[in-house]
Amino acid sequence: MKGLLVFILMMFTQLAYSQVILDANGPGETYELITSVLAPNHNPIEVPDCNHEEFGKHIDEIFDEELNIHVFRFHIHTTPDNDRCINFDRQRNEIKSYDQSPDNLLGVENEKVIYKWKFKLTEGFQSSPNFTHLHQLKSVGGSLASMPMYTLTTRKASPDRLELRYAETDDQITLAKTDLAPLIGKWLEVTETIKYGTNGTYEIIIKSVIDDQTLFSYANNAIINWRPGADFVRPKWGIYRSLINDQDLRDETVLFANFSIEELAISSTGQLHEQASKIIISNPASNTLFISSASNKINSIQLFNLNGQKLLEKHSAPKLHMTLDVSAIPSGTYITKVNGEKFTVSKLVFVAPL
Repeated sequence: MKGLLVFILMMFTQLAYSQVILDANGPGETYELITSVLAPNHNPIEVPDCNHEEFGKHIDEIFDEELNIHVFRFHIHTTPDNDRCINFDRQRNEIKSYDQSPDNLLGVENEKVIYKWKFKLTEGFQSSPNFTHLHQLKSVGGSLASMPMYTLTTRKASPDRLELRYAETDDQITLAKTDLAPLIGKWLEVTETIKYGTNGTYEIIIKSVIDDQTLFSYANNAIINWRPGADFVRPKWGIYRSLINDQDLRDETVLFANFSIEELAISSTGQLHEQASKIIISNPASNTLFISSASNKINSIQLFNLNGQKLLEKHSAPKLHMTLDVSAIPSGTYITKVNGEKFTVSKLVFVAPL
């Protein structure tokens, strides 16, 4: 396999808490890498390749000297790129989670999620006066699904600006904005924290990577973050812009790095958090993987490879101890997911059959 696919799913000692990380790992198999993390065996990538095949893939990976890591590079061209050969008054190059993604990449009611990523707008970056979206949180299901809940967008104005847009229903408003110029040409780190629900909270902080200076922030401790009939909320990243005023645009590249989704279910008591932290998983494992719970009973065990493919699964009547036969699995690092009555825990394990 060309390149090492990186899929890190880390569990901490809290109730149903997981962190999923998507990092670039070098040129080649970029689409496969993104897919392996955001929606294994499906298609979480929305690119304009269909109408611009001669260019090649519109997301690739390059080495960045400032961060000293490989990063994702998103390409968009004023022509002939469009929106997936569906809409021709706009163009889209985005990655996302969606209904084919693992559950821990989808925000649900009464859950707290922390989204983190880095991005860089290149020198001379040009925005549409209509919209140039870089990030969205979109509600899925119900009659309001077409309108993003939160949008981070740039806009041509006097001066050009970065805007945080919000829609409780189908009317969008600007929650905060700032001059765009100080944000261009430097790596920025974004931390976005949201509690989903009708009594929700929201905070976003954008800092300069080089000096940790806060360049943009907004917080609201009483905001509606859930819509009637919604199934879940999903994140999107990339560049999605209007072509109505294409004279204001140029071919662009936007750099992204270190995508992270941390999901934390909200419990009314600390007791459940404590119980979930007492899940013991044998690591390393030889022929048998042993799982033990202090008090919350286990329902099932799943084993995935680093591409996100499920290799083994075992269900049982709820019990405090379960085992999984891994004797037929080649030596290597895997992800084990343990599902209980009131928790889900996933951890990296090393399997070395005797």
